[in-house]
Amino acid sequence: MMIETQRLILREMSQADLPDLKAMLQNPMVMYAYEHDFTDKDAQEWLDRQRRRYHTDGFGLWAMVLKETGEMIGQAGLSLQAYQEDQILEIGYLLKENAWHHGYAREAAEACKEYAFEVLQQDQVCSIIHPDNHASIKVAESIGMIKLAEFISSYYNGDQLQYLYGINRPL
Repeated sequence: MMIETQRLILREMSQADLPDLKAMLQNPMVMYAYEHDFTDKDAQEWLDRQRRRYHTDGFGLWAMVLKETGEMIGQAGLSLQAYQEDQILEIGYLLKENAWHHGYAREAAEACKEYAFEVLQQDQVCSIIHPDNHASIKVAESIGMIKLAEFISSYYNGDQLQYLYGINRPL
């Protein structure tokens, strides 16, 4: 499975991607919205969860690789997330700190939105965003998402306020 954009390749992560994944998950600046310090075990569990999703759902968070260099600069993709009494299809993205402010998150999120609508034939795709994550809100809005709701979700360190952004497939 691979998605290609102008500058990026989104591909399934493998065990060889663990060092790059840990570089993100163990960077407090990158992971501030999670309010959790990720251990080596947490990072391995994260990778294992994505690999299970590839097999059970046909998608997950994929390695975000720069075409020009082959470097894994982040992850982006789709996952099913609990919301109220249901599950929603979420676009998620996470970049290494040195890859911020280059438009990569927006480029990957747009590609994931297109994949959700065109390949998966989904009617809606969402993003769950921490209220003070202004960069992610900007990315969501730049691909046409609007704020649909505010809700409380349980994360590693307890309950957190979250925003639900979403967009419907064009008719």
